[in-house]
Amino acid sequence: MKFLLKFLLRLFFRFRAYNLNVLDEKGPVILVANHVSWLDWLFLGVCLDNDWKFVTSRVTAALSPIHRLIMTSKRTFPVDPFSPYSVKQMTQYLRGGRRLVFFAEGRISVTGSLMKIQEGTGFLLQKTKAKVIIAYLRGAHRIKWVRHTGWTKWFHKVEVHFCGPFTPPDFSAYQGATARAKLARWLRNKIIEHQYLVEMEHGPKTIIQAINEIAQNMPGARIIEDINRKKLSYRSLFTAVDLFSEKLKFLISSTQSKRVGILLPNTIGFVVSILGLWRLGNVPVVLNYSLGMDSIISCAQLAGLKEILTARKFLDRLGINPDKFVKNGINIIFVEDIAESINWVKKVVMLIKKTIRPKLCVEADPDSTAVILYTSGSESVPKGVELSHKNILANIRQLILSVDVVDSDRMFTALPVFHSFGLVLGTILPLVRGIYVFLYPTPLHYGMIPVALYDVQGTILLSTNTFLKAYGRKAHPADFRSLRLVFAGAEKLQETTFILWAKKFGVRVLEGYGVTECSPCISVNTPMDPRFGTAGRILPGIDYRLEKVDGVESGGRLLVRGDNVMKGYLNINDNARFQALGGWYDTGDIVEVDEDGFVKICGRLKRFAKVGGEMVSLARIEDALNEEFLRYGQKLEIAVTSIQDSEKGERIIVVANSKKVLLEDVRRVLRTKQFPSLYFPREIYYVKEIPKLGTGKPDYRSLMELVKTLRDKE
Repeated sequence: MKFLLKFLLRLFFRFRAYNLNVLDEKGPVILVANHVSWLDWLFLGVCLDNDWKFVTSRVTAALSPIHRLIMTSKRTFPVDPFSPYSVKQMTQYLRGGRRLVFFAEGRISVTGSLMKIQEGTGFLLQKTKAKVIIAYLRGAHRIKWVRHTGWTKWFHKVEVHFCGPFTPPDFSAYQGATARAKLARWLRNKIIEHQYLVEMEHGPKTIIQAINEIAQNMPGARIIEDINRKKLSYRSLFTAVDLFSEKLKFLISSTQSKRVGILLPNTIGFVVSILGLWRLGNVPVVLNYSLGMDSIISCAQLAGLKEILTARKFLDRLGINPDKFVKNGINIIFVEDIAESINWVKKVVMLIKKTIRPKLCVEADPDSTAVILYTSGSESVPKGVELSHKNILANIRQLILSVDVVDSDRMFTALPVFHSFGLVLGTILPLVRGIYVFLYPTPLHYGMIPVALYDVQGTILLSTNTFLKAYGRKAHPADFRSLRLVFAGAEKLQETTFILWAKKFGVRVLEGYGVTECSPCISVNTPMDPRFGTAGRILPGIDYRLEKVDGVESGGRLLVRGDNVMKGYLNINDNARFQALGGWYDTGDIVEVDEDGFVKICGRLKRFAKVGGEMVSLARIEDALNEEFLRYGQKLEIAVTSIQDSEKGERIIVVANSKKVLLEDVRRVLRTKQFPSLYFPREIYYVKEIPKLGTGKPDYRSLMELVKTLRDKE
């Protein structure tokens, strides 16, 4: 019978099982699998010996004769899920050296991804000391017999991947409920780590392959829209990409680096451009248009660009004369000229081709450079960061497996695509995951963005503290009614912003942390496991270590390693320092990591001042002052920096955009919050506006130049 079932599963579902040798482990042992379909028991059962028993629900078994036939047999262990004695029965059974198959979620997933782990599982692990084998049912969430409302197929490919056995950690030092919760968290993290490793080994290897895979299953779904209200499906998007790239290839010089610049806002034209360059085997270099003309030219020269893709209207809006690029040996290619040169006959022919075969034909090495981005330049000259296909796909998978993104989600992306947050998470992730994304051209339209999000019924918003604070001030309470997930990154989430969104919109803002060099996300709070005041837990597949910093008592300098860490820098000296670390990336951030793995960002090492031999966090002072002085109005802003001082090493300086903020008030606030006297600023300067980056966070490099200018005038 088992042989026949294996044959049928292989015939209809192309079923494969991996690492079956781990199933030889003797009891007590628990096999834990993700529960995504009504046939999960069948996919697992054909792989297991007859002594394995499936834990089933007596309540569900009573629903029908078919349920009873399947769920009450010699291969099952029926229990009453509402009875506390059920866990005790399983505990006694396992203590006899036996083996159980357990769906730790306690139900079939309604999202298609891993849901919460029931604490009863933690009780079993705590009482029995049983070893754990993990099974990942890959692709089973896409067969017809599921509970989520996303797309399905009659006979989608299904695989099962086993790993382990694992010995659960000892939490005997904690009380019962705490120990069970910690064991449940440990198990969930182990399951996600296993799923991530499987996806990296067996999933698509390049971004285009990943997009192609999802497009085969939903070619006609409308998945992208921009401010022009132009909606494209995968089929029509691929049609535009092929037509665009066929014209573009005659306009690009055959340089060895194959790098081509893109200077465009958040539009479908940008997406077509980046996909078109990948189709031609070129490397897109996304330029930060908020840096100013001189910096754009410097970044282009660093990458060795000969051509830049842009639009006339966009250059006019920026006030940039294209002749400036030409004078520096850079040819400008206008995307609207390419679009206008494509006649309707070619469009019809290509659309027919993509209807028959909705696919982009691209061959690329997973380790080859997918895109070059530039760091924000808030503290130094922007660095060119090379991210490979593997880097970007790794980070997307780390996030998708950690956060329950569903097929019906609608991403709203206003963060600029030149920023890694806006490009990778706000643009590429939706295309890979197969969810709708609306591209809004700028995050600075504080009054219009809430209206636009309300109109398109966005469910996921990526933003920063600065922008969320501004949107919260302008929006009507109903504007964000459809939002399900709001993630804040790029800067610390202030408590006042969190409270504003919770009170006014009933939305919990989830803080994350990342850097461009890590593609970009390192840690994130999730709806399943949030902890306010932290930047969440470090993502699966990322190793970390903390290096001690002189003068810093708690925490240390964070270094990370993983598939999502960049290939390297374009800047020679910076790249040499990175390569010397042997795969580790030095974030330059001082962090604390608690016993549950949650990360608290103390600040950039460069945002510490050494005063009287002690390391003083400028970010901590800045956060305290901004929170306190909000009573003067939401538009008031304060930044904290430092300069060299002959007496104490460095001198702390406050910069504010309002003269309502007095130095004596600043000191009083810090004294009230019990800051040491070393933290008290010595000077205060007033400016019309705090310099900002494109992401909305302060530009400290420009701020320092501004302070020097103000001091020279005195």
